[in-house]
Amino acid sequence: MIFRSRNHLGVWAATAHRASGVLLAVFLPIHFLVLGLAIESAAALDGVLALAENPLVKLAEWGLVVLLTVHLACGARVMALEFLPWRDSRKGLIGLGALASLAVGVVFLFQVL
Repeated sequence: MIFRSRNHLGVWAATAHRASGVLLAVFLPIHFLVLGLAIESAAALDGVLALAENPLVKLAEWGLVVLLTVHLACGARVMALEFLPWRDSRKGLIGLGALASLAVGVVFLFQVL
């Protein structure tokens, strides 16, 4: 019975917010390493740009955009919880955030392909 309260839409949204934040934090050192290599020399920059054409890297970029939009949408939900009056339309806000994240991910995927 204790797990029943954890299977709530708000709990899943909070979990998505935390997980996307952790994964974005893992991405940042890799991003700074690549930027450092690109600044080092023109050959290193060319190597990074050639690596960026790899389909696996393009898929990772899509995942990054989806993570960013999930984190933004769930963070906006937290801000709404903090500053807006209490309403029963929380599921609508969560659904709207999930729909926005999905839409941005699909648009970015079509631009990458």
